[in-house]
Parts: sequence; C-alpha cells; structure tokens
Amino acid sequence: MSPTPSLFNCDPLSRARILSEALPYIQKFQGRTLVIKYGGAAMVQAERRAEVLRDIVFLACVGIRPVIVHGGGPEINTWLTKLDIPFQFVDGLRVTDAKTMEVVEMVLAGRVNKQLVQLIELAGGSGVGLCGRDGQIVRARSQGREEIGFVGEVAKIDPTLLNTLIRDRHIPVLSSVAADETGQAFNINADTVAGEIAAALGAEKLILLTDTPGILSDKDDPSSLLDRIDIQTARQLIEDGTVAGGMIPKLNCCIRALAQGVGSATILNGGDPHSLLLEVLTKEGSGTQILASRYCMEQSARAGMGRSHL
Repeated sequence: MSPTPSLFNCDPLSRARILSEALPYIQKFQGRTLVIKYGGAAMVQAERRAEVLRDIVFLACVGIRPVIVHGGGPEINTWLTKLDIPFQFVDGLRVTDAKTMEVVEMVLAGRVNKQLVQLIELAGGSGVGLCGRDGQIVRARSQGREEIGFVGEVAKIDPTLLNTLIRDRHIPVLSSVAADETGQAFNINADTVAGEIAAALGAEKLILLTDTPGILSDKDDPSSLLDRIDIQTARQLIEDGTVAGGMIPKLNCCIRALAQGVGSATILNGGDPHSLLLEVLTKEGSGTQILASRYCMEQSARAGMGRSHL
C-alpha cells in the first residue's frame, strides 16, 4: 500500500482535498470510542512513537474518542538487564516472579505510561495515565500456571473511570498491570486487555498496532496481505496453521471483542507512516480488518465508503 501524501509536502489545494475526503469518516466515527493497543515499532522507535501519538491527538480533536492500552516488553527487558535480573519466556509468556513483577509494574505503570502521556500533552492533547489497578478498571486473576508466576488474565472490567475521562475529552492511557481481589499484581497480555476494554466500552473499533502488515496468507510474502476477513475465516486461519505464533493471541482477542459487540477490529503495522489515520479516515484502510460475519462485510461493501465504514 503506497503511503498517503503528507499535508505538509503538497500544494494547498491538494491539502484541502485530503482533509475534505476525510469528512465522511470523521462523521462516521465522531463521538464513537476507538480502542488502540499501542505496541511494536510504533512504541520502540522514538520518531514513530511521537507521530502515532500526534495522529491519536488528531483523532481526538475531530471528536473521536481514543483509548490507548499499551505494553512495553522491550523496555522491561532493558531494565531487567540493568538490574541483573534474568528473564525467560514460556509459550510466548514472560516468566514473572516477584522481582520481575516489581520491575514490570515500575516500567509499565511508571516510565512507559508517563512517557506516552507526555507525548500526548506535547501534541496538544490531554492524556491521563492509568493502570488496571486504578479505579479497579481491570480485575486480574492468575492463569494458574506455576511455571510462569504472576502472569494473569482478565477476570472483570469496570469501565466507570474510563467513561468519565472519555466524557471529559481526556485520552486514557492504560498499562496492562492489574491486581486480583487480594491486591496481588499481575502482568496481563496487553492485546487481551485491549480487547476486553473495547468490549466493556462498547467501542466502535479495536486497532492493534504491531510490527507486521496484518494477517498474511503466506507469512513469507508481504504481498499476501488479507484485506478483510470475518470471524469464521479468522478461526479457520488459526486452525489450519496460516496464523501462528504471536499472531494467534492477537487474532483471538479480536474475535472475542467482536463476539462481545465491538464494531470491527484491525491488525496493522504501527511502524508504517500514519497507518492509524489511513485505517480510520480513508476508504482503502490499512492492515487486516476483521468483522463479525460475512453479512457485515457485504453490508460494508454496499455502503460504498470502503472498509472503514464498519
């Protein structure tokens, strides 16, 4: 997919046309909640990080209601190394003992979270940094696997605080650390948290920013990107091995969010320039969009606005 022209690198008339063509999509999403799982290259690369957050502030300025959920695996690795704490993964999950959990919470709820809030503020937005503990937004429970320690899953979502912030035009920035009913902290997969938050908020759209273009029919061929699929196809892709590894939990969280009423979900490469705006505000979109059913896909096609209509 070719990059969209920059508003700052084109003549005034082209600039006006770009903004005008975005109007139907702004109207479609205005007043609707958009949950963005922020990670991958969009988080690691400083320049891309600032650009993505500026784009999120832009969405907020035109009346869309973004909510950010983030992880921070590379930053956690960096700090564990600095503190001489060994780390390992089992089945793609970080083994999280008590010492590691302290670092995870320090990095995610502290350093990474506040850096993202600061970038939102520098872009002219109003960000509020949170973790799952705050207002008991996310109640965790153990996965019950001793070999991975304090790795949790979502037991319950209470969106009350998030709804208050969204109503007052703030951008919530939520890290995926949460606690159980005893106060024990758990590290939860950020994709999973994003999907459950989207469902609890009745979000119009869930977007997962990753390091891949989306879902590929051939993992070694970037041109095999699947533009749009439904839940049934998504499940088949997992069953036949087309989708494997770390993409499985991402696709599963999209499936679960859609089954709970989220309008649509998209997996896209957050490292591509303005991929978020391309997905939300253009006919062509970006990455792979997942819809609840074939019927929804047909309705979207008949609407004539392209895939971003749903």
